[in-house]
Amino acid sequence: MWADGDHRRLPGDAGQLPHSRPRHRGARTMIPLLLLLLPAAHGIVELGTIPALTQDRLEGVTTATTFVLEQPRCIFGNFSNAVIWLVVALDKDASAFNNSAEPGTPETAFQSFPDTVSAYMTLNATLASYPCPKPAGDITVLRVGSETSCATDVSRPTCNGPLPGPGPYWVKFLALEGSVPVAETAWSERITLRTAKPLSSISTAGSGHSAGMIAITAILSILLAILLAALVAMLFSCGSDSCGSSTFSKPESVSVQRYNTHHVYDQAAARL
Repeated sequence: MWADGDHRRLPGDAGQLPHSRPRHRGARTMIPLLLLLLPAAHGIVELGTIPALTQDRLEGVTTATTFVLEQPRCIFGNFSNAVIWLVVALDKDASAFNNSAEPGTPETAFQSFPDTVSAYMTLNATLASYPCPKPAGDITVLRVGSETSCATDVSRPTCNGPLPGPGPYWVKFLALEGSVPVAETAWSERITLRTAKPLSSISTAGSGHSAGMIAITAILSILLAILLAALVAMLFSCGSDSCGSSTFSKPESVSVQRYNTHHVYDQAAARL
């Protein structure tokens, strides 16, 4: 006889211990599925490079609708079969971008940005377009927002169209092999575009430039007045005979009298 609470199991006893639980049949199929998904979830390589505006001395690095980035040179060297895309998002929506989103679809179309699309994908290029190292003397930049012809063309969802506002924007480069993301850069710093100043904010107070313009305008006005006075004086002087005008009289008609030398004919007749 065993004491109460002794749950010692006898040989051949098919009963279950009180604390044991039967394994769920679906758990056996979930484990292999999770093992298959684990590499895909960790397959994208996060590169430490941060996209940035170009440091080259160019005009219009940022405008009202465009900005100029450095090309992603010497970054995706281990992904020779990938296509590199630029992802453009507003500041508030960058963290919500899904790397599994496919380019060229309504989900990433430029024409719907930023109303129903939080980020669009554009400027796709292969690694051959970004040779490494950078050739000496080459200007290796990307102007984002430079295409105006396809801005409203829904058949070109990857259009590099003009940016719809001042931003700020965040960008990153994403490498895809087929439709699978394999590598990405970090997000850039905030990029804010230029905005046109309202007319009311333009100061009309005197400055060095305005004083110079006033002086030039005064000199030109004086010269113009002198020129007009000289022209008027010339017109008055030409109204008199001293301007070189002369009067021509009708030439007298000259009459030439015709003489008939009869004696010449008479002498010729006498010889006959």
